[in-house]
Amino acid sequence: MTDGLIVISLFLVATTATAAVAVRDPARQALVLSVLGLALAVLFTVLQAPDVALSQLAVGSALTPLLILLSVRKVRRRGQRDEGNR
Repeated sequence: MTDGLIVISLFLVATTATAAVAVRDPARQALVLSVLGLALAVLFTVLQAPDVALSQLAVGSALTPLLILLSVRKVRRRGQRDEGNR
């Protein structure tokens, strides 16, 4: 039973990591990165590392995608402002 859960979790991580690389839009990439963090947290839970899973949930699923989304938003606003000055 446990081996099956590990295989499923690894497949989920590999699939979401591939999707994160394949997506070209930075905003969507951040959302896929959040799903990847969640998949990694599930994998760490299955591997009986709950402390690492909680850290992954906090950093990989919430904080990092949030910072990426805020950065993309700031860059897009700056780009629109610069186009308006031309």
